Amino acid sequence: MSSVAPTTIPAARQERGNFLKANMREYGMLLSLVVIMGLFQVLTDGTLLRPLNLTNLVLQNSYIVIMALGMLLVIVAGHIDLSVGSVCGFIGALAAVLMVQMGWHPVPTTIACLVAGGLIGAAQGWCVAYRRIPSFIVTLAGMLVFKGLSLALLGGMSVGPFPVAFQRLSSGFIPEVFTDEGMRLTSLVIGVIAAVIWFAVQMRARQHQAKHGMDEEPYPFFLGKTLVFSAAIVAFSWLMASYKGLPNVLIVMVVLMLAYDFVTHRTTLGRRIYALGGNEKATRLSGIKTERLTLFAFANMGVLAALAGLVFAARLNTATPKAGLGFELDVIAACFIGGASASGGVGKVMGAVIGAFIMGVMNNGMSIMGIGIDYQQVIKGLVLLAAVFIDVYNKNKA
Repeated sequence: MSSVAPTTIPAARQERGNFLKANMREYGMLLSLVVIMGLFQVLTDGTLLRPLNLTNLVLQNSYIVIMALGMLLVIVAGHIDLSVGSVCGFIGALAAVLMVQMGWHPVPTTIACLVAGGLIGAAQGWCVAYRRIPSFIVTLAGMLVFKGLSLALLGGMSVGPFPVAFQRLSSGFIPEVFTDEGMRLTSLVIGVIAAVIWFAVQMRARQHQAKHGMDEEPYPFFLGKTLVFSAAIVAFSWLMASYKGLPNVLIVMVVLMLAYDFVTHRTTLGRRIYALGGNEKATRLSGIKTERLTLFAFANMGVLAALAGLVFAARLNTATPKAGLGFELDVIAACFIGGASASGGVGKVMGAVIGAFIMGVMNNGMSIMGIGIDYQQVIKGLVLLAAVFIDVYNKNKA
Protein backbone atom coordinates (compact mmCIF):
# COMPACT_ATOMS: atom_id res chain seq x y z
CA MET A 1 0.00 0.00 0.00
CA SER A 2 2.79 2.40 0.86
CA SER A 3 4.43 1.90 -2.55
CA VAL A 4 1.22 2.73 -4.46
CA ALA A 5 0.22 5.92 -2.66
CA PRO A 6 3.25 8.05 -3.55
CA THR A 7 2.78 7.38 -7.30
CA THR A 8 -1.04 7.51 -7.34
CA ILE A 9 -1.44 10.84 -5.57
CA PRO A 10 1.00 12.80 -7.78
CA ALA A 11 -0.63 11.26 -10.88
CA ALA A 12 -4.07 12.43 -9.75
CA ARG A 13 -2.72 15.89 -8.99
CA GLN A 14 -1.03 16.05 -12.37
CA GLU A 15 -4.28 15.05 -14.07
CA ARG A 16 -6.17 17.81 -12.25
CA GLY A 17 -3.44 20.31 -13.05
CA ASN A 18 -3.50 19.44 -16.75
CA PHE A 19 -7.29 19.70 -16.80
CA LEU A 20 -7.19 23.13 -15.14
CA LYS A 21 -4.65 24.38 -17.67
CA ALA A 22 -6.71 23.10 -20.59
CA ASN A 23 -9.95 24.64 -19.23
CA MET A 24 -8.56 27.71 -17.50
CA ARG A 25 -10.59 30.12 -19.65
CA GLU A 26 -13.90 28.40 -18.90
CA TYR A 27 -13.31 28.14 -15.16
CA GLY A 28 -11.76 31.61 -15.14
CA MET A 29 -14.93 33.16 -16.64
CA LEU A 30 -17.15 31.49 -14.09
CA LEU A 31 -14.85 32.47 -11.25
CA SER A 32 -14.72 36.04 -12.59
CA LEU A 33 -18.52 36.27 -12.54
CA VAL A 34 -18.62 34.99 -8.95
CA VAL A 35 -15.87 37.40 -7.85
CA ILE A 36 -17.48 40.39 -9.59
CA MET A 37 -20.87 39.60 -8.03
CA GLY A 38 -19.27 39.21 -4.61
CA LEU A 39 -17.36 42.46 -5.03
CA PHE A 40 -20.41 44.49 -6.01
CA GLN A 41 -22.49 42.77 -3.32
CA VAL A 42 -20.05 44.22 -0.77
CA LEU A 43 -19.63 47.60 -2.48
CA THR A 44 -23.41 48.10 -2.80
CA ASP A 45 -24.08 47.07 0.82
CA GLY A 46 -26.01 43.96 -0.23
CA THR A 47 -28.22 45.65 -2.81
CA LEU A 48 -26.99 43.62 -5.78
CA LEU A 49 -28.48 40.28 -4.70
CA ARG A 50 -31.76 41.58 -3.36
CA PRO A 51 -34.76 40.00 -5.13
CA LEU A 52 -35.92 43.30 -6.64
CA ASN A 53 -32.49 44.05 -8.08
CA LEU A 54 -32.03 40.47 -9.32
CA THR A 55 -35.31 40.81 -11.21
CA ASN A 56 -34.13 44.09 -12.71
CA LEU A 57 -30.80 42.46 -13.60
CA VAL A 58 -32.57 39.71 -15.55
CA LEU A 59 -34.89 42.13 -17.32
CA GLN A 60 -32.11 44.60 -18.14
CA ASN A 61 -29.88 41.94 -19.68
CA SER A 62 -32.45 39.66 -21.32
CA TYR A 63 -32.13 41.24 -24.76
CA ILE A 64 -28.31 41.27 -24.54
CA VAL A 65 -28.25 37.55 -23.68
CA ILE A 66 -30.68 36.74 -26.51
CA MET A 67 -28.57 38.59 -29.07
CA ALA A 68 -25.32 37.17 -27.67
CA LEU A 69 -26.51 33.66 -28.59
CA GLY A 70 -26.85 34.69 -32.22
CA MET A 71 -23.68 36.77 -32.22
CA LEU A 72 -21.74 33.77 -30.92
CA LEU A 73 -22.58 31.78 -34.06
CA VAL A 74 -21.61 34.72 -36.27
CA ILE A 75 -18.26 35.15 -34.50
CA VAL A 76 -17.57 31.41 -34.44
CA ALA A 77 -18.19 31.40 -38.21
CA GLY A 78 -15.45 34.01 -38.54
CA HIS A 79 -17.60 37.13 -39.05
CA ILE A 80 -19.03 40.06 -37.08
CA ASP A 81 -22.41 41.83 -37.05
CA LEU A 82 -22.42 45.53 -36.15
CA SER A 83 -26.06 46.07 -37.11
CA VAL A 84 -27.76 44.15 -34.29
CA GLY A 85 -28.48 47.22 -32.16
CA SER A 86 -30.05 49.10 -35.07
CA VAL A 87 -32.05 46.04 -36.18
CA CYS A 88 -33.25 45.63 -32.59
CA GLY A 89 -34.45 49.25 -32.53
CA PHE A 90 -35.99 49.00 -36.02
CA ILE A 91 -38.02 45.91 -35.10
CA GLY A 92 -39.28 47.65 -31.95
CA ALA A 93 -40.38 50.58 -34.13
CA LEU A 94 -42.05 48.21 -36.59
CA ALA A 95 -43.92 46.50 -33.76
CA ALA A 96 -45.11 49.88 -32.46
CA VAL A 97 -46.40 50.90 -35.89
CA LEU A 98 -48.22 47.60 -36.39
CA MET A 99 -49.77 47.33 -32.92
CA VAL A 100 -50.26 50.92 -31.77
CA GLN A 101 -50.93 52.75 -35.03
CA MET A 102 -52.47 49.98 -37.17
CA GLY A 103 -54.18 47.97 -34.42
CA TRP A 104 -52.61 44.57 -35.10
CA HIS A 105 -52.88 41.79 -32.52
CA PRO A 106 -49.60 41.02 -30.65
CA VAL A 107 -49.34 37.44 -32.03
CA PRO A 108 -49.32 38.25 -35.78
CA THR A 109 -47.19 41.29 -35.03
CA THR A 110 -44.60 39.13 -33.28
CA ILE A 111 -44.54 36.64 -36.16
CA ALA A 112 -44.21 39.43 -38.75
CA CYS A 113 -41.37 41.06 -36.80
CA LEU A 114 -39.45 37.80 -36.42
CA VAL A 115 -39.82 37.11 -40.16
CA ALA A 116 -38.65 40.66 -40.92
CA GLY A 117 -35.61 40.15 -38.69
CA GLY A 118 -34.79 36.88 -40.43
CA LEU A 119 -35.04 38.51 -43.86
CA ILE A 120 -32.79 41.38 -42.77
CA GLY A 121 -30.19 38.96 -41.46
CA ALA A 122 -30.46 36.78 -44.57
CA ALA A 123 -29.98 39.80 -46.85
CA GLN A 124 -26.82 40.80 -45.02
CA GLY A 125 -25.63 37.19 -44.94
CA TRP A 126 -26.18 36.88 -48.71
CA CYS A 127 -23.93 39.89 -49.31
CA VAL A 128 -21.23 38.38 -47.10
CA ALA A 129 -21.52 34.78 -48.32
CA TYR A 130 -22.21 35.12 -52.03
CA ARG A 131 -20.80 38.55 -52.88
CA ARG A 132 -17.76 38.21 -50.62
CA ILE A 133 -18.21 41.66 -49.10
CA PRO A 134 -16.54 41.79 -45.66
CA SER A 135 -19.10 41.40 -42.87
CA PHE A 136 -17.72 44.47 -41.12
CA ILE A 137 -18.65 46.66 -44.10
CA VAL A 138 -22.03 45.02 -44.76
CA THR A 139 -23.22 45.25 -41.17
CA LEU A 140 -21.78 48.74 -40.68
CA ALA A 141 -23.94 49.81 -43.62
CA GLY A 142 -26.85 47.92 -42.08
CA MET A 143 -26.35 49.76 -38.79
CA LEU A 144 -26.71 53.11 -40.55
CA VAL A 145 -29.61 51.98 -42.75
CA PHE A 146 -31.77 50.65 -39.93
CA LYS A 147 -31.05 53.60 -37.67
CA GLY A 148 -32.44 55.77 -40.42
CA LEU A 149 -35.43 53.50 -41.03
CA SER A 150 -36.28 53.54 -37.32
CA LEU A 151 -36.36 57.33 -37.38
CA ALA A 152 -38.49 57.27 -40.52
CA LEU A 153 -40.99 54.73 -39.13
CA LEU A 154 -41.47 56.62 -35.86
CA GLY A 155 -41.30 60.08 -37.39
CA GLY A 156 -38.66 61.05 -34.83
CA MET A 157 -41.10 60.51 -31.93
CA SER A 158 -41.77 57.80 -29.36
CA VAL A 159 -44.76 55.56 -30.06
CA GLY A 160 -46.70 53.67 -27.36
CA PRO A 161 -48.04 52.30 -25.11
CA PHE A 162 -48.28 48.67 -26.19
CA PRO A 163 -51.16 46.29 -25.43
CA VAL A 164 -50.96 44.67 -21.98
CA ALA A 165 -50.65 41.18 -23.50
CA PHE A 166 -47.51 42.26 -25.36
CA GLN A 167 -46.01 43.92 -22.28
CA ARG A 168 -46.12 40.58 -20.46
CA LEU A 169 -43.39 39.28 -22.77
CA SER A 170 -40.87 41.29 -20.77
CA SER A 171 -42.61 42.54 -17.63
CA GLY A 172 -44.81 39.52 -16.86
CA PHE A 173 -44.14 36.72 -14.36
CA ILE A 174 -45.02 33.04 -14.25
CA PRO A 175 -48.63 32.62 -13.03
CA GLU A 176 -48.95 31.38 -9.45
CA VAL A 177 -50.56 27.97 -8.97
CA PHE A 178 -50.20 27.65 -5.20
CA THR A 179 -51.72 30.08 -2.71
CA ASP A 180 -49.07 31.67 -0.51
CA GLU A 181 -48.97 35.40 0.11
CA GLY A 182 -45.34 35.47 1.26
CA MET A 183 -43.70 33.18 -1.29
CA ARG A 184 -44.26 32.41 -4.98
CA LEU A 185 -44.14 28.65 -4.53
CA THR A 186 -44.66 27.88 -8.22
CA SER A 187 -41.41 29.62 -9.13
CA LEU A 188 -39.58 27.90 -6.27
CA VAL A 189 -40.86 24.46 -7.33
CA ILE A 190 -39.83 25.12 -10.93
CA GLY A 191 -36.35 26.12 -9.72
CA VAL A 192 -35.95 22.97 -7.60
CA ILE A 193 -37.14 20.73 -10.45
CA ALA A 194 -34.72 22.48 -12.83
CA ALA A 195 -31.84 21.93 -10.38
CA VAL A 196 -32.65 18.23 -10.05
CA ILE A 197 -32.93 17.81 -13.82
CA TRP A 198 -29.63 19.66 -14.30
CA PHE A 199 -27.86 17.38 -11.83
CA ALA A 200 -29.34 14.22 -13.38
CA VAL A 201 -28.45 15.28 -16.94
CA GLN A 202 -24.88 16.09 -15.95
CA MET A 203 -24.45 12.74 -14.19
CA ARG A 204 -25.86 10.88 -17.18
CA ALA A 205 -23.59 12.76 -19.58
CA ARG A 206 -20.57 11.82 -17.48
CA GLN A 207 -21.60 8.16 -17.49
CA HIS A 208 -21.97 8.35 -21.28
CA GLN A 209 -18.46 9.79 -21.59
CA ALA A 210 -17.01 7.08 -19.36
CA LYS A 211 -18.82 4.36 -21.33
CA HIS A 212 -17.29 5.52 -24.62
CA GLY A 213 -13.82 6.16 -23.21
CA MET A 214 -13.96 9.92 -23.79
CA ASP A 215 -11.84 12.42 -21.86
CA GLU A 216 -13.51 13.14 -18.56
CA GLU A 217 -13.40 16.03 -16.17
CA PRO A 218 -11.72 14.98 -12.89
CA TYR A 219 -14.48 13.82 -10.56
CA PRO A 220 -13.85 16.39 -7.76
CA PHE A 221 -14.14 19.25 -10.27
CA PHE A 222 -17.20 17.72 -11.92
CA LEU A 223 -19.03 17.04 -8.66
CA GLY A 224 -18.15 20.41 -7.17
CA LYS A 225 -19.22 22.34 -10.26
CA THR A 226 -22.47 20.39 -10.64
CA LEU A 227 -23.43 20.79 -6.98
CA VAL A 228 -22.59 24.49 -6.99
CA PHE A 229 -24.68 25.06 -10.13
CA SER A 230 -27.61 23.11 -8.72
CA ALA A 231 -27.43 25.01 -5.42
CA ALA A 232 -27.19 28.31 -7.30
CA ILE A 233 -30.34 27.49 -9.30
CA VAL A 234 -32.27 26.72 -6.10
CA ALA A 235 -30.95 29.82 -4.30
CA PHE A 236 -31.77 32.06 -7.26
CA SER A 237 -35.27 30.59 -7.50
CA TRP A 238 -35.83 31.12 -3.79
CA LEU A 239 -34.77 34.77 -4.02
CA MET A 240 -36.99 35.37 -7.04
CA ALA A 241 -39.90 33.52 -5.41
CA SER A 242 -39.67 35.83 -2.40
CA TYR A 243 -40.48 38.80 -4.69
CA LYS A 244 -42.69 38.30 -7.77
CA GLY A 245 -41.43 34.96 -9.04
CA LEU A 246 -39.64 34.03 -12.26
CA PRO A 247 -40.04 36.51 -15.14
CA ASN A 248 -41.51 35.22 -18.40
CA VAL A 249 -38.49 36.45 -20.33
CA LEU A 250 -36.21 34.33 -18.13
CA ILE A 251 -38.02 31.21 -19.37
CA VAL A 252 -37.52 32.41 -22.97
CA MET A 253 -33.80 32.92 -22.27
CA VAL A 254 -33.36 29.49 -20.68
CA VAL A 255 -35.15 27.71 -23.54
CA LEU A 256 -32.95 29.52 -26.09
CA MET A 257 -29.78 28.76 -24.13
CA LEU A 258 -30.60 25.05 -23.99
CA ALA A 259 -31.57 24.97 -27.67
CA TYR A 260 -28.39 26.69 -28.84
CA ASP A 261 -26.20 24.62 -26.54
CA PHE A 262 -27.74 21.51 -28.10
CA VAL A 263 -27.25 22.82 -31.65
CA THR A 264 -23.61 23.75 -31.12
CA HIS A 265 -22.65 20.54 -29.30
CA ARG A 266 -24.90 17.81 -30.71
CA THR A 267 -25.75 18.64 -34.31
CA THR A 268 -23.94 18.48 -37.64
CA LEU A 269 -24.91 22.10 -38.31
CA GLY A 270 -23.15 23.26 -35.15
CA ARG A 271 -19.98 21.30 -35.89
CA ARG A 272 -19.87 22.67 -39.44
CA ILE A 273 -20.15 26.27 -38.23
CA TYR A 274 -17.16 25.70 -35.93
CA ALA A 275 -15.27 24.10 -38.81
CA LEU A 276 -16.11 27.10 -41.01
CA GLY A 277 -14.62 29.53 -38.51
CA GLY A 278 -11.61 27.32 -37.88
CA ASN A 279 -10.61 26.90 -41.53
CA GLU A 280 -13.01 28.05 -44.25
CA LYS A 281 -10.92 26.75 -47.14
CA ALA A 282 -10.57 23.26 -45.69
CA THR A 283 -14.29 23.20 -44.87
CA ARG A 284 -15.20 24.14 -48.45
CA LEU A 285 -12.81 21.55 -49.89
CA SER A 286 -14.45 18.87 -47.75
CA GLY A 287 -17.68 19.42 -49.68
CA ILE A 288 -19.56 21.61 -47.18
CA LYS A 289 -21.55 24.55 -48.58
CA THR A 290 -19.88 27.30 -46.56
CA GLU A 291 -22.05 30.01 -48.15
CA ARG A 292 -25.18 28.40 -46.72
CA LEU A 293 -23.64 28.26 -43.25
CA THR A 294 -22.75 31.95 -43.38
CA LEU A 295 -26.25 32.79 -44.65
CA PHE A 296 -27.78 30.77 -41.81
CA ALA A 297 -25.59 32.42 -39.15
CA PHE A 298 -26.67 35.92 -40.22
CA ALA A 299 -30.34 34.99 -40.72
CA ASN A 300 -30.36 33.45 -37.24
CA MET A 301 -28.77 36.61 -35.87
CA GLY A 302 -31.51 38.68 -37.50
CA VAL A 303 -34.27 36.60 -35.89
CA LEU A 304 -32.70 36.89 -32.43
CA ALA A 305 -32.11 40.63 -32.89
CA ALA A 306 -35.80 40.92 -33.75
CA LEU A 307 -36.80 38.96 -30.66
CA ALA A 308 -34.54 41.16 -28.54
CA GLY A 309 -36.15 44.22 -30.09
CA LEU A 310 -39.60 42.96 -29.11
CA VAL A 311 -38.43 42.21 -25.55
CA PHE A 312 -36.83 45.64 -25.21
CA ALA A 313 -39.87 47.44 -26.59
CA ALA A 314 -42.19 45.46 -24.29
CA ARG A 315 -40.04 46.38 -21.30
CA LEU A 316 -40.04 50.11 -22.12
CA ASN A 317 -43.72 49.95 -23.18
CA THR A 318 -42.81 52.30 -25.99
CA ALA A 319 -40.68 52.42 -29.14
CA THR A 320 -38.12 55.23 -29.31
CA PRO A 321 -35.81 56.38 -32.14
CA LYS A 322 -32.77 55.76 -29.88
CA ALA A 323 -33.70 52.18 -28.96
CA GLY A 324 -30.84 49.73 -29.47
CA LEU A 325 -28.16 52.42 -29.40
CA GLY A 326 -24.84 50.79 -28.44
CA PHE A 327 -26.33 47.33 -27.94
CA GLU A 328 -23.97 45.84 -30.52
CA LEU A 329 -20.99 46.77 -28.35
CA ASP A 330 -22.37 45.00 -25.28
CA VAL A 331 -23.32 41.94 -27.33
CA ILE A 332 -19.93 41.63 -29.03
CA ALA A 333 -18.15 42.27 -25.73
CA ALA A 334 -20.22 39.53 -24.04
CA CYS A 335 -19.09 36.98 -26.63
CA PHE A 336 -15.41 37.92 -26.44
CA ILE A 337 -15.40 38.09 -22.64
CA GLY A 338 -17.15 34.71 -22.67
CA GLY A 339 -14.27 33.08 -24.53
CA ALA A 340 -15.12 33.47 -28.23
CA SER A 341 -12.06 33.96 -30.42
CA ALA A 342 -11.78 37.03 -32.63
CA SER A 343 -10.41 34.80 -35.40
CA GLY A 344 -13.40 32.41 -35.33
CA GLY A 345 -13.85 28.72 -34.63
CA VAL A 346 -13.87 29.03 -30.83
CA GLY A 347 -16.66 29.88 -28.39
CA LYS A 348 -19.35 28.33 -26.18
CA VAL A 349 -22.96 29.20 -25.54
CA MET A 350 -22.56 29.22 -21.76
CA GLY A 351 -19.46 31.35 -22.15
CA ALA A 352 -21.42 33.98 -24.09
CA VAL A 353 -24.18 33.92 -21.44
CA ILE A 354 -21.64 34.29 -18.63
CA GLY A 355 -19.97 37.12 -20.55
CA ALA A 356 -23.32 38.87 -20.95
CA PHE A 357 -24.02 38.65 -17.22
CA ILE A 358 -20.51 39.85 -16.37
CA MET A 359 -21.25 42.98 -18.41
CA GLY A 360 -24.73 43.20 -16.87
CA VAL A 361 -23.53 42.89 -13.28
CA MET A 362 -20.85 45.50 -13.93
CA ASN A 363 -23.41 47.91 -15.43
CA ASN A 364 -25.89 47.30 -12.63
CA GLY A 365 -23.33 47.46 -9.83
CA MET A 366 -21.67 50.63 -11.11
CA SER A 367 -25.07 52.29 -11.55
CA ILE A 368 -26.06 51.44 -7.96
CA MET A 369 -22.74 52.90 -6.77
CA GLY A 370 -23.43 56.11 -8.69
CA ILE A 371 -20.52 55.78 -11.11
CA GLY A 372 -21.12 57.95 -14.16
CA ILE A 373 -21.76 56.54 -17.62
CA ASP A 374 -18.44 58.01 -18.78
CA TYR A 375 -16.35 55.91 -16.40
CA GLN A 376 -18.63 52.90 -16.95
CA GLN A 377 -17.72 52.96 -20.64
CA VAL A 378 -14.02 53.25 -19.81
CA ILE A 379 -14.14 50.26 -17.45
CA LYS A 380 -16.14 48.10 -19.89
CA GLY A 381 -13.70 48.95 -22.69
CA LEU A 382 -10.74 47.90 -20.56
CA VAL A 383 -12.46 44.63 -19.61
CA LEU A 384 -13.11 43.86 -23.29
CA LEU A 385 -9.51 44.65 -24.22
CA ALA A 386 -8.26 42.39 -21.42
CA ALA A 387 -10.46 39.52 -22.62
CA VAL A 388 -9.18 39.76 -26.21
CA PHE A 389 -5.60 40.13 -24.94
CA ILE A 390 -5.93 36.88 -22.96
CA ASP A 391 -7.34 35.12 -26.02
CA VAL A 392 -4.43 36.26 -28.22
CA TYR A 393 -1.89 35.43 -25.51
CA ASN A 394 -3.21 31.90 -25.08
CA LYS A 395 -3.29 31.35 -28.85
CA ASN A 396 0.32 32.53 -29.29
CA LYS A 397 1.43 30.45 -26.32
CA ALA A 398 -0.17 27.34 -27.82
